[in-house]
Amino acid sequence: MAAEIGQLALVLAFVLAAVQVVAPFWGAARRDAALMGLGRTTALLQLVFVAVAFAALAAGFVGKDFSIALVAQHSNLAQPAIYRFAATWGSHEGSMLLWVLILALQGGAVALFGGRLRETLQARVLGVQGIIGVAFLGFSLFTSNPFLRLFPAPTDGTELNPLLQDPGLVFHPPMLYLGYVGFSSAFSFAMAGLIEGHVDAGWARWIRPFVLSSWICLTAGITMGSIWAYYTLGWGGWWFWDPVENASLMPWLMGTALLHSSIALERRGALISWTILLAILTFSLSLIGTFLVRSGVLTSVHAFAVDPRRGIYILGIIALATGTALGMFAWRAPAMRTGALFQPLSREGGLAVNNLFLMAATATVFLGTFYPVFVEIAGGHSISVGRPYYELTFVPVVVPLLILVSFGPMLNWKRNVAREVLMRLRWPLILSGLALLLGILAFGIGQVLAAAGLALGSLLIAGAIAIPARYWKISSSLNKGGLGGDLGRFLRATPLAVWGMASAHAGLGVTAIGVTAVTAWQSNKILEMKVGQSVELAGAQYTLNSIGDVVGPNYQAQQARFTVTSHAGSRTLVSERRLFPASQTTTTQAGIGTGFLGNVYVSIGEQNADGALVVRIWDHPLVDWIWSGGFLMVLGGALSLSDRRFRVGAARPVARAQVVKASA
Repeated sequence: MAAEIGQLALVLAFVLAAVQVVAPFWGAARRDAALMGLGRTTALLQLVFVAVAFAALAAGFVGKDFSIALVAQHSNLAQPAIYRFAATWGSHEGSMLLWVLILALQGGAVALFGGRLRETLQARVLGVQGIIGVAFLGFSLFTSNPFLRLFPAPTDGTELNPLLQDPGLVFHPPMLYLGYVGFSSAFSFAMAGLIEGHVDAGWARWIRPFVLSSWICLTAGITMGSIWAYYTLGWGGWWFWDPVENASLMPWLMGTALLHSSIALERRGALISWTILLAILTFSLSLIGTFLVRSGVLTSVHAFAVDPRRGIYILGIIALATGTALGMFAWRAPAMRTGALFQPLSREGGLAVNNLFLMAATATVFLGTFYPVFVEIAGGHSISVGRPYYELTFVPVVVPLLILVSFGPMLNWKRNVAREVLMRLRWPLILSGLALLLGILAFGIGQVLAAAGLALGSLLIAGAIAIPARYWKISSSLNKGGLGGDLGRFLRATPLAVWGMASAHAGLGVTAIGVTAVTAWQSNKILEMKVGQSVELAGAQYTLNSIGDVVGPNYQAQQARFTVTSHAGSRTLVSERRLFPASQTTTTQAGIGTGFLGNVYVSIGEQNADGALVVRIWDHPLVDWIWSGGFLMVLGGALSLSDRRFRVGAARPVARAQVVKASA
C-alpha cells in the first residue's frame, strides 16, 4: 500500500506544482491577492505531498517491501537497517525523489517565511519554483518512477552497491542536495527580479540567507564526500578530480562568488547585474551536476545511471532553464543600472576581482571536465584529463585568489588608500613572510613551492585573525579603552557575521596548509607482506601481525591487523577486504591512524598462493587539516547565518551596536 500512497502523493504534488506556476504569475500580473495567496498555499501543500511520497518510499525500504522494484534492486534482508533507510536515496530514482523533496522545501520556505517580501515578488519567485518543480516532478513520474511494482514479488532483493553501504551515504548526498537544490531559490529570485525589472538591497537581503545556507550545505557535503572517498576507496587520496567531484566543485566556486557579490549589492547597491548573472549560472551548474551523474556521458564511481534518455531529459531542462534565464537577463539587465560608485581599490572592487578569479577557476574545471566529451564527439576517440591539467590551470588561478582573500576584509567601502590597507595587514604579511623563510630553511630551496603554500595558509589564518582585531582597534579608539578594554563586552558586541567571516577565511588557510603538506611530503609503499614481516616508512615501522577471516552482517572479509610503531608510540590498525556475496562485489576498508601532524594509512589487496598479502602503506602529513578547514568554513557560514541581520529578509529594530558597523 505504501507504493500506491507514494504514487498518488507524487501525482498530486505534480498537479499542485502546475497550479503553483499559473496562480501566482497570474495573480502578480493582475495584482490579485487571492491568486497570489493560492500560490503560497500550493507551495506548502506540494511540500506536504512530496514529503508523504518520500516517507512512503523510505517505509518500503525499511519495511523490506520487495514488491517495490526499487526496494528489490537496492536492498536485501541481510542489509543493515541504517543502509536500507539510506538506500532511499542511494539509487537514481530515490535520489531524484530526494531532489524534489528539497526543491519543495525551498518553495515552502519562501511561502512560509516570505511574508515581508513584496507580494508580487514573492508570487513570481514561487511561480519560478513551480516551473522547476513541474520539470523535476515530471522527470520523476515519467522517466524515473520510484514506485513501480514487481509481480510476483521476490522473497529477497539484490543489494545496494556495497561502496554505498557506509555512514557516508547517510550524510553526504543529502548535504550535497541541500546545496545543489538550495541554489534554485537564488535562481528563482533572479528570474523574479528580471521579470519585475527591479532588484535592490532588499532583494539582496532576501536572497542572501538562501545562498548562504546552500553554500554551507554544499561545503559540508563536499568535505564529507572527500573524507568518505579517503577511507573507503583505499586509494590513499582525498581528491581525484573525478567528473562528479568536479560537478560539486563548480557550483561551490560559483556559489562562493554569488555569496560575495550579494554582499556588495546588499551593502552598497553595487554589482546588480553581476549578482543576477551569478545566481543564474550557479543553479545552471547544479543542474549540470545532475546531468553528469545521470546521463552516462562520463564514467565515474559516483554515477547513478547510464540511461541516455534520462540524460536528454535533464539536458532539455538545462537548456530551457539556462537559455530562458540568459535571454531574460540580456533583455532586462541593461536597464538595471546601479548608482553606486566606487574606486578600484575598495571593498566593492575587491569583491569584483574575487568574483573574476572564481569565475576563471570554474571555467578551468568546466573545461577539464567536458573536454574529453568534446574530443570524443569530434574525433571519436577517448582521452582523460587528470591532475596534471588542473595543476597547470586551476592552481595558478586559485593561488592569487587566496592571496587576495586576506585583503578584502581590510578594505573600506567606496575608496581606500593602498598604504593604509597594507598597514592593516602588516602583521599577517610579516608572519607569512617568516613562515616562507622558515619553510625554506627547514625543507630546503628545492621545496620552495611547498614553503610558499605554508606561507599562504599562514597569511589566510593571520588575515582571518586580523578581521576581529580590526574591530577591537576601532572599538577601543571610539570608546577610549572602555569597550576595547572589556573583552566580554567586545565579544558580545561584535556581529556574528564578523566571526563567521574570520572562521571561514581561517578554514581556507587550514585547508591550504593541509593540501600543501600532503601534496609535497606524502610517501607510500606498495609491497607484499607475510605475517610477522615489518617495513619502515617515514620514520614509522609497520608490522603485519595477523591475517584472518571475519563475517559481517551481509559480507565476508579478510582482515589484516598491523602494529605501527613510531616516536609517538604504537597503535594497531585494521584493514579489511570485504566480499558481498549477493553481488559478488569486493570493497576495501582502510586502517587509518589519525594524528594532529598526519595520518598513517594501510589498505590490503589480494593474498597470493604463498600467503603473502598485497599491502599499500601511506604516510599523509597534515591530511586531516584539509577537512578541519572545510568544517571551519561550515562553522563560519553557520555563524554568519545566525546573525539576525542576514537571517531575515527585512530590517528589524535592533539594539545599537557599540562597534562601527560601517567598517564591516
